[in-house]
Amino acid sequence: MATAVVRRALMLVVLLAVVFAAVEVLPGDAASATSDRGAGAADIAARRHLLGLDRPVWERFAEWMTALPTGDLGTSAQGQKVRDLLADPLPNTLILGLSAFVLTVVISLLLGCWAAACPGRLTDRIIGHVSTAAFALPEFVISVVLLLVLSLWTGWLPAVTVTGSDGRPAQWTMLIMPVVALVIPQTGWNVRIVRGALADQAGTPHVEAAHLDGLPIRRVLLRHQLPGAVPAIATGFATSTGMLLGGAVVVETLFNYPGIGTVLAGAVASRDTPLIAGVVVCAGAVISLVLLAADLIRQAILGDRA
Repeated sequence: MATAVVRRALMLVVLLAVVFAAVEVLPGDAASATSDRGAGAADIAARRHLLGLDRPVWERFAEWMTALPTGDLGTSAQGQKVRDLLADPLPNTLILGLSAFVLTVVISLLLGCWAAACPGRLTDRIIGHVSTAAFALPEFVISVVLLLVLSLWTGWLPAVTVTGSDGRPAQWTMLIMPVVALVIPQTGWNVRIVRGALADQAGTPHVEAAHLDGLPIRRVLLRHQLPGAVPAIATGFATSTGMLLGGAVVVETLFNYPGIGTVLAGAVASRDTPLIAGVVVCAGAVISLVLLAADLIRQAILGDRA
């Protein structure tokens, strides 16, 4: 397990290095993007020196990584601490992501088990086709449809998110459409995983023996198939964490949700490398923890076979 932790940490370091390199090759830089309109070349050059952009990218990356273990995420191009800029948006994104994750787990397990309980029948085929179609839909398409139907046409839900004095959404109903937009494609993905994992377990000797003993289908499914399918299912749900956080970037922007997705969009536009890296390291840490939890579940169930 220690090896898995080190491997995921190294992957995160590589990802951050790619972020620094990618921002470097984008046209323009933070100095020109954040300078006052009409600023001359001398002013931009002075600001570039102030931001350290005249130094090699590897040097700036090494400096940023050296400060990271102390909790210092650097300073944004606007002169604010990145940690302070993420203090309010990050919890909002975690609330959005956790709500979507819980709903995804519950709905995927229910539909996947329902399909597995009637293999080859009409219900199984319908769930399979619908889940495949749901997974194929991008979050921005679902978001636009939800906005048209639930907000513009019916007026049932607010089109944008309004924040209160605490920086959180002013009403809980403002979470509904962003959460649904994230849940639909990930539920489609995970229903297929749950159904496939249960199908793999259906051919094992102990499951076949349970059917021969005349046990009810529901009992065989829950007591014999599902426990053996947990490792594969847990891995699928863990993978969805990254997809949920990635989809949140689009969804938060469309619904004006005050999360790190909105922060990231602005940071990319201003070529603010420390702020982009701060968002990536926070999201990467969450994803790594969830993947580590999935690895622990697999290890606990499968032991040396994991």
